[in-house]
Amino acid sequence: MQQLMNKKYGWVWMLLLVVVLIIATARINWRADLTAEKRYSLTPSTKTLLSDSLQEPIDVQVFLTGDLPADYKKLSIATRDLLEEFNSLSGNLIRFRFEKPGESLPDDTAKALLFDSLARLGVVFERTELTDGGDKATSQLIIPSALVHFPNKKPIAIDLRSSRKIFQQYNVVNDIEPREDVEATRNAAEALLEYKFANAIYKLTRKHIPTIAYLVGNGEPIDLRVNDLGESLRNEYRLAVFDLKRAYPDPTLIDALLLVKPTQPFTEEDKLKLDQYVMHGGKIIWFIDKLHAELDSLMRTQAEYTAFDRGLDLDDLLFKYGVRINGDLLQDLNCAKMPIVVGRNPDGSPTMQRVPWPYYPFLSSYTENPITKNLDRVLPIFPSSIDTVKAPGIQKTILLATDTSSRTISSPAIVSVNSVRSEEDLRTFHKSHVPVAVLLEGQFRSLFANRVSQNLLDSIQKATGKPFLEMAAKPGKQIVVSDGDMITNVVSNTTGPLPMGELPFEGYRFANREFFLNAVDYLVSNNGLFESRNKTIVLRLLDKRKVSEQKTTWQLMNIGLPLVLVLLAALFIQFLRKKKYGM
Repeated sequence: MQQLMNKKYGWVWMLLLVVVLIIATARINWRADLTAEKRYSLTPSTKTLLSDSLQEPIDVQVFLTGDLPADYKKLSIATRDLLEEFNSLSGNLIRFRFEKPGESLPDDTAKALLFDSLARLGVVFERTELTDGGDKATSQLIIPSALVHFPNKKPIAIDLRSSRKIFQQYNVVNDIEPREDVEATRNAAEALLEYKFANAIYKLTRKHIPTIAYLVGNGEPIDLRVNDLGESLRNEYRLAVFDLKRAYPDPTLIDALLLVKPTQPFTEEDKLKLDQYVMHGGKIIWFIDKLHAELDSLMRTQAEYTAFDRGLDLDDLLFKYGVRINGDLLQDLNCAKMPIVVGRNPDGSPTMQRVPWPYYPFLSSYTENPITKNLDRVLPIFPSSIDTVKAPGIQKTILLATDTSSRTISSPAIVSVNSVRSEEDLRTFHKSHVPVAVLLEGQFRSLFANRVSQNLLDSIQKATGKPFLEMAAKPGKQIVVSDGDMITNVVSNTTGPLPMGELPFEGYRFANREFFLNAVDYLVSNNGLFESRNKTIVLRLLDKRKVSEQKTTWQLMNIGLPLVLVLLAALFIQFLRKKKYGM
């Protein structure tokens, strides 16, 4: 370097070398991810989406900015880091900005109108109470959302928070309310950022939009009870209604069939239509109520009633595919609470009390399947248990199951307000992780193999234009859920349809909608983005007891020790100077 500077025009060559290095480092993007869980590495499917599929710019507005609490500040920084990585891989086609909506608006009315329009797009708002360590508290509005824009498409809103809330130990018997573990919940949110943004970009840029058909003809609900279901699907897919009594469903036109809470028996012809749809590559999500068990019936009797089998006659078809929905009601002590009238006030009004309702058990996932990975609890209503049975070539994955304090009540099951009356009843809750939702994958075999006459074969060929198949032409997927109300919504007399997974007076929305949309997406999408849902960011917390006990020691080591070392170094240097230059 010194020789170069000594040459003629050496400083010019040095300047050119510096410019070349600056340009090279600006163009070369490389970093090493040394974390154990690879938290800073994108999955191959996301890299392929960003580097190969994008042709036009994507604009992202992130509203999580400003003076934020520590946990949200960390999430905001993680979002910025991820979008910078997305932008780099896409060749600067991911353009993003962090902004607080409404800052430049002149009055509160205009700001309220803006917030209302954002809420209709799916942007979420959260108000938190901040304390200064004393009695004074201030309210702060936080918008943990982002909007992803693409030309000529409706923007997609992303909730940056985790759909899974992690709670500390919850003792429902002693009526102790669960407390959220905020640090763990925010950590789960960071793990899902890649999937949420990549999935939004994919849905805005995809060339083919899958068609989901809602099946009718056997008493399925078509009223406001499926309002949220329809709205949720309409935003992301082509939604159709298919009458099973009129024709054979065509898998080349319908990517997935949705069978929700049928109440009327299926004929042999109905089952044949569904069977051949599966054999030719169709996918079905079954939400089946095996027993007739409704809260309205209990409220009318004000005591108890008997839940009975609906007689849907689907057992043989599902058994052939690898599952059996049992004729029972499933209970768990880890459950939601229901408001019950326990008496009367002096003015005659009813006295309400929220009591644990074991017929509404909390469901969670105990497998690593991406449909339910990092998902909050799902709430069923009067579910039944599911058994998996032998089916050659079919892989079964338990998606949702109860907790560790479960029991089943066989049909005819008595539904009672006071279903747990004594400690002896509590001892019967000894089952664990009873399945309620099962994923089936593989090459399905037809229920009607060797059972169809030649005349019926000819009629099937004429009606569908396809031959009768005794085995599926290629591997397929189905999801069976033993509860029809999991994806319906309650209709309030005052506010109308509630969101899916929300109970009146509960004030909390469970992850029913997220589970439902994940299930549909898993069946109809082949982009591989689901692997990013399996990402886990390990939360490595300090031992709070040790921190409290050793606080002073570590403060001295971190603050005092460096000062001592600097002072010793200065004294040593002074000693050497005196020794060298002293008289």
